[in-house]
Amino acid sequence: MAAALAAAMLLPALNLPAHAQVRLPALGESASRDLSVGDERRLGEQIMREARRDPVYLDDPVLLEYLQSIWNPLVAAARQIGQIDADTDQLFAWETFLVRDRSVNAFALPGGFVGAHLGLIAITTTRDQLASVMAHELSHVTQRHIARSIAPQQQASLIAVATILLGILAASRANNVDLANAAIMGGQGAAIQSQLNFSRDMEREADRIGYGLLGLAGFAPAGQAQMFDRMDAATRLSDNGGFPYLRSHPLTIDRISEARSRTLLGDNRASQPTLQHALMQMRSRVLMDESVTGLQRLSGTTSSPALTDRVAALYGGAMAASLLKEHDRAERQVALALQLAATAVPREPAAERALRLLQAQVLLNAGDAAGALQVLDTLGAAHERPALLLRTQAALRLHDSKPDAAAEPLRRSVENLQTWVSEQKNDAAAWELLASGSEALGLKLRALRAGAEARAAVGDLTGAIDRLRRAQAASRGPGPTDFIEASVIDARLRQVLQQRREIAAEMRGEGRGGPPPGEGPN
Repeated sequence: MAAALAAAMLLPALNLPAHAQVRLPALGESASRDLSVGDERRLGEQIMREARRDPVYLDDPVLLEYLQSIWNPLVAAARQIGQIDADTDQLFAWETFLVRDRSVNAFALPGGFVGAHLGLIAITTTRDQLASVMAHELSHVTQRHIARSIAPQQQASLIAVATILLGILAASRANNVDLANAAIMGGQGAAIQSQLNFSRDMEREADRIGYGLLGLAGFAPAGQAQMFDRMDAATRLSDNGGFPYLRSHPLTIDRISEARSRTLLGDNRASQPTLQHALMQMRSRVLMDESVTGLQRLSGTTSSPALTDRVAALYGGAMAASLLKEHDRAERQVALALQLAATAVPREPAAERALRLLQAQVLLNAGDAAGALQVLDTLGAAHERPALLLRTQAALRLHDSKPDAAAEPLRRSVENLQTWVSEQKNDAAAWELLASGSEALGLKLRALRAGAEARAAVGDLTGAIDRLRRAQAASRGPGPTDFIEASVIDARLRQVLQQRREIAAEMRGEGRGGPPPGEGPN
């Protein structure tokens, strides 16, 4: 993928030898050779601005919520034991995201952004295994390994560094040495490129610190050794390039033995599979390959007698059938999955909720918006993102055919979305739905502003400015005006214009101090 999702610090760019070491700054070196906390966040933001517009950047609310349910306790545990200091806590994003890619990979970006490929989730059999990888990547962030690896020259523009990284990483995904060479222009680019991989000492440090987070965050630390064993066995059986994680994180005998020793000498409780993880594992597999051929392979059946495997197979089959527009089969399979899940001992409410969300999506895809809303009403928790977004989609679909019946659910959805985005200001999908819902309710200014915020959230500042100016013009036209909304629009236009000026100045290499661009109240 062309925009940074290929492991800014983790993927080898030009077939670098696995044993290459990153030189850590000596104690006597000037601290100015490292990225400051603010610089690192700005660099991460520059990369993420491009990443969020890339087709493989995946915002699947259900799967992302699950990944965040693993990520957030790890971040909280790192705060609890002091690994996250006041500066990084305030300035870093602490954001995880999904990449629609079949390869087994995860990576840390500057500024506290951590990505996970669908292929990684699909290979794990327990949430503890997935947590062990996320804890490792989080430790790269908390230990400032990224800043220590890059060590840019003082005069280097952050935009220039980001551009070089983007080019190198795009080339590494394409496995094209010529493309990579073209991306690396000048000695500065070559110097940065040579430091893309973390050193083995850093990898072992991330293993050790990440392991310490697992138990504190509520996960079985044994998941780390299990994950190493799974990846080691898979690569020994077939090394087909599907495990870039192991090329940038060399799975040495030392790392495997140390993980096993930690498990034997420490908290060695077993890492148990759950139905919820099996569903998310299957969801990853479906989303990895939405081609007709790929979907047709998911029939919803399995030879395994295990309840977890049967429910997961039905979940995947229903998802695939719905995408193939085989609506009757999708409805039958998700209903059967729900019946089986209710017999699990112990029952898993989170898994049953995931099945209800799929049932609502299946009904919505089949054109039954009213039925989808009825299913969502059984879930409650209107503030939870997957249900909130799906409810708004269903209300909008119902509004198209039955405006009167949709009026109340659409009004509630818009109100709930407005509350949500007041706290989650970078949620582009929520802003887009808020724009559509507000438009349907005749709230023109709110719709225009929400559309602008959606563009800003994905880094399209020019598009955001264009929409804010249109909203500003509309607020000054004839007729009644929402003065509060008009004031917010004026303030946001000034902020976004300033943010674009700061980025332009950075591109010219002017100034590197101060808070990250765009920081401040909305």
